[in-house]
Amino acid sequence: MHLLVAAFRRLRTEAADAGMSTTEYAVGTFAAAAFATLLYKVVNSNGVQTALTALITRSLK
Repeated sequence: MHLLVAAFRRLRTEAADAGMSTTEYAVGTFAAAAFATLLYKVVNSNGVQTALTALITRSLK
């Protein structure tokens, strides 16, 4: 029983450190925003706009 309690305490201590810290959240948020900006610029470029318009026009005919 003593070994089980010791193992539980160890797991609880290790689990307290699980998850992302504030810095990791900030870096993740920044990366997501940068990716969204890049995707927005790509989708709004002339070449992609022309291709999407042609695809939609062709599919509606």
